[in-house]
Amino acid sequence: MGKPAVTATATLMCSFGIAPSTLVVLPIPRVLIEGKPAATIADNIPMVNIPPFGMCTSLANPTVAAATAAALGVLTPMPCIPAPAGPWLNGATTTLIGGKPGLTLGAQCQCAYGGVIQIINPGAVTTLEG
Repeated sequence: MGKPAVTATATLMCSFGIAPSTLVVLPIPRVLIEGKPAATIADNIPMVNIPPFGMCTSLANPTVAAATAAALGVLTPMPCIPAPAGPWLNGATTTLIGGKPGLTLGAQCQCAYGGVIQIINPGAVTTLEG
């Protein structure tokens, strides 16, 4: 059985972010799912596809580490600048969109600062991908 398809308007969350974000899928010619552009594992460009998650709390983020050091070790969150360390993992196994695997609920993207970006709402309600 397939997993729910991910589309533009999917809700994302980073394990080190403090607020959810909304996936942006560029409206280039591609498949529409429930009237919205379908996402692929390549939709991982920071600030284009993956907007900030409010503030970042990861000490691996240099700005958070510097602010925390300046506050004498008190964790000091700083504005999030997503830094995906590669494509989404665990996308569709049989569905290709523009030659790339489709993105499905359960896929994850690793942030270079140690966070894990997850899809918490896929954007599609009834469409499944394999």
